[in-house]
Amino acid sequence: MGADTTPEPYRWRWLILVVMVVAEIMDLLDASIVNVAGPALEESLGAGSVGLQWVIGGYALTLGAGLVLGGRLGDRYGRRWMFLIGLAAFTASSLLCALAPNVESLIAFRLLQGTAGAMLLPQGLGLLRENFSGPELTKVFAIFGPVLGLGGIIGPVLGGFLIEGDFFGLGWRSVFVINLPIGIAASIVATKFVPRKAGDRTVRVDVVGAALVVVSCALLVLPLNQGQDDGWPLWTWLCMTASVIGFVLFAVQQRRTAAAGREPLVTPGLLRKPAFTVGLGGIALFFGGLIGTQLVLTLFLQIGRHFTAGEAGLGNLPLAVGTAIGGAVSGAFLADRIGRKVLQIGPLVQLVGAAVLWFELDGLDAASFPIWDIVPGVAVAGVGAGMVIAALFSFILAAVDDDEIGSASGVLSAVQAIGGSIGVAIFGSVFFARAETGDFTGGFHRALIVQACLLVAFLAVTFLLPKKGRPDEEQHGITPEAASVDSDTKHDLTV
Repeated sequence: MGADTTPEPYRWRWLILVVMVVAEIMDLLDASIVNVAGPALEESLGAGSVGLQWVIGGYALTLGAGLVLGGRLGDRYGRRWMFLIGLAAFTASSLLCALAPNVESLIAFRLLQGTAGAMLLPQGLGLLRENFSGPELTKVFAIFGPVLGLGGIIGPVLGGFLIEGDFFGLGWRSVFVINLPIGIAASIVATKFVPRKAGDRTVRVDVVGAALVVVSCALLVLPLNQGQDDGWPLWTWLCMTASVIGFVLFAVQQRRTAAAGREPLVTPGLLRKPAFTVGLGGIALFFGGLIGTQLVLTLFLQIGRHFTAGEAGLGNLPLAVGTAIGGAVSGAFLADRIGRKVLQIGPLVQLVGAAVLWFELDGLDAASFPIWDIVPGVAVAGVGAGMVIAALFSFILAAVDDDEIGSASGVLSAVQAIGGSIGVAIFGSVFFARAETGDFTGGFHRALIVQACLLVAFLAVTFLLPKKGRPDEEQHGITPEAASVDSDTKHDLTV
């Protein structure tokens, strides 16, 4: 009987999971924690509506634009090395945000923070796949998902608590200072316990493709943020047209890069799959509407109803709880039982919630406003959103081949972040156009109309997606074929 040649699992692998979860939660917190800082930023730095939109949406913009590139850099130079660089840069840029003397520098530092996040986040899944295997890896992702969900839920609540608590007189700056001890501790643990593993220097980084993505995204978000304030001059329309041209050029460049035998940023086969490309549009529509509406809710509570940052943070809880309930129902059994229909029921439930919220807003007393007056509509909308969030990626990934999962997941995450940034720009402009005249309820009403249009468009997109979703473990590259392959040979499955 031959000796067992199975390598002994890495002793400290569970500490790797802890560090990866901490890094992911830092990102999720920073994506939402600033939402409740609007009035504090206006009072401290004189940030107007456009400045606030850039502070919130700028982070998501550079994060989304750089995610796929960050994954490629991890493949080439080693995921541990890129993770440590990204974590250090994220922590340092958080400090810069906390020290920002004016809104212009804060915006610049937020863009830098998003770039650091794009270098940091893609390494997590690859490091977990390198250090876990088989049933353990499935268990890791079963833990990973729900824990990350908490980050998005507690972001506004924690932000409100920190700002209202005004600890050490830091005010809004504390929402960035909190990253410092967390980032430093995570860096120490990662340096000591994440094993060294060389990257693959044969992997080529498509710098031209990455530049096209960044420029195209900037040309789209810039006019959406500035257009309302400037009166939509000609340059805004030219920028948006140039953005569309840029994305088309990116698709063409990716195909030519692959045809020339070089490695493109995105697997070209993905762009030839109608269900996948349509799904990208669906993700942008859905998350643009979701993130934008959540922002408007927070702005309405703080600016329109004079809630404190802490009260506004708690005002997001009905949406968060509803999302958690909808996600649990969808993920536990509904998506498996009814398939694609869960993606159609979800937006319908959201539309019902938006309609209820509309009438709740009409009935508000101008003098007093307990948050309970709008809890039913917000919570119902959250349930519908959760139903979609829990299942959307699996149905889009069902349209791709096993060897394309890693690239596809990276693209979906990038589009999700960019969609959120676009949502902040659009919904912020819509709300502030009415809020500047003192009509806060009218601004919220208009935002609900925009959300309804996006949900109807998303509903139409769902009919073009596969009828069954891809199993959860396969969404992370744990396919039956890949399970028997040594992790050293699976770098191509990583974003």
